[in-house]
Amino acid sequence: MKRFFLGTFLVLLTATLIHAQDYKKQLKNANKTLSKYFLDPVANKADLNEALAILDQVFSIEEAKANPEAWITKGEIFNEIAKAEMNKKVLDTAYELGTPQAGLMALDAFNKAMSLASKKSHTKDALEGIRLNEDFTNNIAITHFQAQDYDNAFTNFIATLNANKILKENNMASRIDDPAIKHDQIFYTAVSGYFGKNKDASIPLFEELYKAGKAQPLVYEALFTVNSDTNIEKAMEYLNAGREANPDDNGLLFAEINYYLKVGKLNILTDKLKAAIEKEPDNVSVYNTLGNVYDQLNQGERAKDNLVKAEEYFKLAFSYFEQALAKDPKSFDAIYSQGALYYNKAASMTAKLNELSNDYSSAGTKKYNAIKAEMDGYFAQALPYFLKAESLNPKDQNTLIALKEIYAREGNLEKSASYKVKLESIQK
Repeated sequence: MKRFFLGTFLVLLTATLIHAQDYKKQLKNANKTLSKYFLDPVANKADLNEALAILDQVFSIEEAKANPEAWITKGEIFNEIAKAEMNKKVLDTAYELGTPQAGLMALDAFNKAMSLASKKSHTKDALEGIRLNEDFTNNIAITHFQAQDYDNAFTNFIATLNANKILKENNMASRIDDPAIKHDQIFYTAVSGYFGKNKDASIPLFEELYKAGKAQPLVYEALFTVNSDTNIEKAMEYLNAGREANPDDNGLLFAEINYYLKVGKLNILTDKLKAAIEKEPDNVSVYNTLGNVYDQLNQGERAKDNLVKAEEYFKLAFSYFEQALAKDPKSFDAIYSQGALYYNKAASMTAKLNELSNDYSSAGTKKYNAIKAEMDGYFAQALPYFLKAESLNPKDQNTLIALKEIYAREGNLEKSASYKVKLESIQK
């Protein structure tokens, strides 16, 4: 039995040695198989899978892993795959990349070859592969970017910047030697990171563009946005520079508006929103936002019992919602907000009403009845707006809650109960 196991071991060892000696032949086989795939990528998809499987087998062998020529061949194979994939994409825009990582795999292989190079020819061949790869990887990045696949776009764009760096370090010509092309390459890399999951990695790239001058508006907007939470002085520096360089850019204006909304600086915000309306007079959302800002100012003054000022803000809020509806008569936000104006005005009176509820004097009762009548009047004024809002969006929970409460206050319990049922049905 022992002899049997020993014999088996020797057979396996011999097979492994032969396998190791044949890896160069296997690389050639991978190339041949790949050539058949390139003839008809759709019909011969199995040949691509076979070629990739051969590559996996080859690089499971330690001798192959240590051979720069093997890595160069691997890089060349993946370069060819990347090239073929992009050619197919040009002819058929609906084509989905079968090997989307091909460009990255090629670049990694050439990098590995350079790290193992024992001859000048190894380095030369690897650099030539990287020079070609720069184009292929960039085209793959653009494909992902156009599909709004920002994470894969970023990975491929950053690879092209790395390829450029390697080529420059070795005095090789690069596709992005031209400063304008390099600027755009950095910009689209940064944009991909910013809109994807690599926001932190995008910031140094945006800063590089900012320092270089003549940056696109989004550069300033991104730097303002990411710094506004931690360093508002620095954020405003970026914003002011961007506004000065791009006075007509709306993106910068809206970035500033969003900031003031977030921190609650409403008085500053009103001027910014009016400026936004001048720039985009048909943008309904800006009218609605300004109306909501005035409503918040109205509620703040009403809470302080500054009723005259509150009423001034109330009318301004209502006016901007009206202007929104003039642009879009079916603006749910504007109609709902008009109802909310009256509803909240009524609700603000409940505290005063509760104070008077225990005053049974003639004067107290008279005052209570007057305030209640006024409050009920505001709830009644809110009702048609909420009904119209419901017709535009029957499943909006806030609208249904408001209608349920108003009907309950009016004593119409049947109607109130029907809205309770509607609420429960959409909350399931």
